[in-house]
Amino acid sequence: MPLTSRPLRKLGFLTIGLFDEADPRRGHESTLEIIELGERLGFDSAWVRHRHLQYGISSPVAVLAAASQRTSRIELGTAVIPLGWENPLRLAEDLATVDILSGGRLNPGISAGPPMHYDRVKHALYPETADIEDLGYERLRRLLDFVRGQAVTDFSGTEGFEVFSDRVQPHSPGLGGRMWYGGASLRSAQWAGEHGMNFLTSSVVKAEEAEDFAEIQLAHIRTFRGYHPDGDRARVSQGLVVIPTDTASAEQRSKYEEFAARRLPRTATPQGPARMLFAPDLVGPSELIAERLHAHAAFREIDEVAFALPFTFDREDYIQILTDIATRLGPALGWRPAA
Repeated sequence: MPLTSRPLRKLGFLTIGLFDEADPRRGHESTLEIIELGERLGFDSAWVRHRHLQYGISSPVAVLAAASQRTSRIELGTAVIPLGWENPLRLAEDLATVDILSGGRLNPGISAGPPMHYDRVKHALYPETADIEDLGYERLRRLLDFVRGQAVTDFSGTEGFEVFSDRVQPHSPGLGGRMWYGGASLRSAQWAGEHGMNFLTSSVVKAEEAEDFAEIQLAHIRTFRGYHPDGDRARVSQGLVVIPTDTASAEQRSKYEEFAARRLPRTATPQGPARMLFAPDLVGPSELIAERLHAHAAFREIDEVAFALPFTFDREDYIQILTDIATRLGPALGWRPAA
């Protein structure tokens, strides 16, 4: 088996946190229980997706605040918060608060650009300013400045009995170095590197100069590190959909294989006007998945992963998949669980 150039150092997972509209608490509790399981299994990080006006987590920062009080070690991330839905100043306050509560374990993943279906929601989001809102990188730069402690106002000091700060409070000194950009293009990779962020890659990329997924993702990673002050030491996390079947039942294996087969056609060619290209889901015994990852050009460049759990599986499936990742696949990739 070929060896990776970078031994796998950090193993994480990503979940969407689905719930039933009639019983949303049960779904949110299940997500928290999965994060607790991840910590017990030794995972280094747990990440939650962000879904607005859907039956998934709409407030990942709030969910991770709860998770911070039910765990003690595992890093907690968002993958990713679409910043077009947020006020950067208020979000900076929330992120810093949760980071303080977690003891410095928060890893906020952010993306820029217009929200999904913006034309249908913009008048609810920004009734007076929808058509003049800056939804691009400048909005993200403001968030980074606020998180990193730059002044928000020219006023500070005491007014009557109240004391005011000129920067976001609480200020969490290490949080600025744990901000991640969820990127799928060369431009986003360059911007994240230039602004000293970390870089989240996923199972979706934009086919700009090639149509081979691994080749495209590798170009993004190298572009990011080429512009980052830390160079080759800049942090990149890869988030493919990975489903080991070592301890799965026959019924589970059949479900997983059917899931991957339904999604396979979209991996053949770029999809839609944006030419988005999807990576095939990796399903099978851990030894086989490890071989496929070792052969993946982009995987060989990184030492952190946050494998994505499929959206629609059952809780028992997630327990089996996470357990196999931690006890079978992770060690096959050279990883060792945290104490």
